[in-house]
Amino acid sequence: MKNNTIKLIYSVLALFFLSSCEKELPTYYNFQGYEFASREPDGGSWTPVLIGSGDEIIIPAPEPATSASYLQEIEDLKVEMAQMSQADESAVAYWTQNPIIRWNEIALELIAKYNLIPGPNDDGTYTLPSPSNPSGPPAFPFAHPPYAVRALAYLSVAQFDGLISAWHHKFNYNRSAPFIQDESIQPAYSDNIELSYPSDGAVVATVSRQILTKMFPLEAEYLAKKEAEHLRSLLLSGANVQSDIDAGQLIGDAISSIALERAENDGMKNAQAPKSVSDSLAAAAQDRFGWQWINVEIPQRPVGLTPLYSQVQMWSVDNVEQTRPIPPPAVGSPEYQEDVAILKDYANNVTEERRRIANFWQDGLGTYTPPGHWNEFAKEFIVKYRLNPLRSARTFAYLNMAMMDGGISCWDAKYYFHYPRPVQTIQGFKTIAGTPNFPAYTSGHSVFSAAGAEILAYIFPSEASLVRGWAQEAAISRVYGGIHWTFDATVGTDQGIDVAQYTLTTARNDGAD
Repeated sequence: MKNNTIKLIYSVLALFFLSSCEKELPTYYNFQGYEFASREPDGGSWTPVLIGSGDEIIIPAPEPATSASYLQEIEDLKVEMAQMSQADESAVAYWTQNPIIRWNEIALELIAKYNLIPGPNDDGTYTLPSPSNPSGPPAFPFAHPPYAVRALAYLSVAQFDGLISAWHHKFNYNRSAPFIQDESIQPAYSDNIELSYPSDGAVVATVSRQILTKMFPLEAEYLAKKEAEHLRSLLLSGANVQSDIDAGQLIGDAISSIALERAENDGMKNAQAPKSVSDSLAAAAQDRFGWQWINVEIPQRPVGLTPLYSQVQMWSVDNVEQTRPIPPPAVGSPEYQEDVAILKDYANNVTEERRRIANFWQDGLGTYTPPGHWNEFAKEFIVKYRLNPLRSARTFAYLNMAMMDGGISCWDAKYYFHYPRPVQTIQGFKTIAGTPNFPAYTSGHSVFSAAGAEILAYIFPSEASLVRGWAQEAAISRVYGGIHWTFDATVGTDQGIDVAQYTLTTARNDGAD
């Protein structure tokens, strides 16, 4: 009976978070009139992340436009376009212009779908989601913030590198798009696509399907369907013939293989450590500082969330200890007592505005998580400033690299300092934002948000004041919600800014500015 009650509690919590956070699903953009602000003819010379240069991946030279094989491809294309169905036309309209946006939308959808806490077994024990048994129960993955930002990082970095390679070959081979070769072809988006070999859209489709299938294996069929729809739309748009698409897929396959090899060996498989390891981290903090975090959620999970996430390979930082923040105030110290008074005041004076801020930045179960929230902001700016796919991929790559590095640094601080949350040490204290299953210091949302804001401020300098203000609001929202101390938020914000500088050093030297 007790375990049935526990399962009911988890079901009710899941429904509550899903209903209260419906706003945190991806926005679907209409790209009509979306003419790229720039074409980047030198984009193939930019410095990639995973490979050495844009010419590292070799593809065969295209057949001349006068060759019999190419002319037959043009005729085949015209036949296909003449037979387009209404569904085909809708697919072309959906995938037109900037597929980086579309695949990010799909990624955020999947993160929200899988961002659910695995419940207890009938005997009260917990089984962790496993990639070796994705159907479970419980289903794999649990797309919590560290998992979500890692999935987004690998997706966007692979897209970025793949497009640098595509750009290199495009401007090396200079094959004009089919609608330029044959004026009888009416293209879906002639304002943006002039060079077709290899198809950059095919690179994105293949990379995205492979990376997301690895991250969300139960969605393999759905993702394969999306890839096929995307690839067919490239043909039916009049922008590519089949050999353009085939060459793009070659690049996509090569980049995906490199990215997934890194992912396989980056340490994430060991991040959700067993209870013995989790307990040893708590004991070390007790010996070192005289305190430790204790999970007071109901029902209580026996192990904190990803205690060894700090050991996952970072993108731009050599050693996570380089980014470890100053220690938090000692429990019981005057600085600590000052924060107790602040949190009690917030709890006793929950204004409408504070509640709105806490709810807006909740990013809890059933949502696309804090990193997803910043990906949504990035998409808004990409559309506003009409970035082409290469610049869009660059934006997401650096954004998610910085936030993933920030998350790894944050989790290092969480389990090194093992600082209690307010609900643990303030007698009778209540939160309005749940009870996270990991230590307090520093605030993950603060770190993710500050790191994300710094990247967006760099790429969109006219939005710098706005995004940094959002990061500050995201940080204080966790204090308003009662789940963090003010120093979790302020130091976390500084930590996110500091970690982002490593990514920004890479970005400023990649040749794109």
